[in-house]
Amino acid sequence: MQVTLKEFKRVLDQVSPQLASITEADASAIPSPGKWSKKQVLGHLIDSASNNHQRFVRAQLVQELVFPAYEQEDWVRVQQYQQQSWAQLLDLWQSYNRHLLHVMVSVPADRLVRRCIIGKNNPATLEFLISDYVVHLKHHLDQILDGGWRTESS
Repeated sequence: MQVTLKEFKRVLDQVSPQLASITEADASAIPSPGKWSKKQVLGHLIDSASNNHQRFVRAQLVQELVFPAYEQEDWVRVQQYQQQSWAQLLDLWQSYNRHLLHVMVSVPADRLVRRCIIGKNNPATLEFLISDYVVHLKHHLDQILDGGWRTESS
């Protein structure tokens, strides 16, 4: 778990300045029909933070968490991330993820084994959900930054 937390912090520290250098025009560009803009991808990451925040907290409060699935296309469409400013989205994403790091660090070791059922997925532990969140985040940051943010150790 410590490796995951260290990696999450490293990613946040490393990509924040790179995300801040993206222009409003570049963030708004839709690469092709049916593809998300960088704004929409970052909005999806905000949704992921929001959904996982609930999971990370609630799983510590019950023996088994049963939580609904996340309808990503609908969430992005309804929240109209394309119409928000890049700077506003970036501020929210950074703040939310710094808070999630705090939440993750605060999880007692005995709670990491709590069973979580998300939608129709197979049960997983809270520790898996935390680790998977970081993997998912890195995948979408690769999309936004064209894979250019990773270092040799990534």
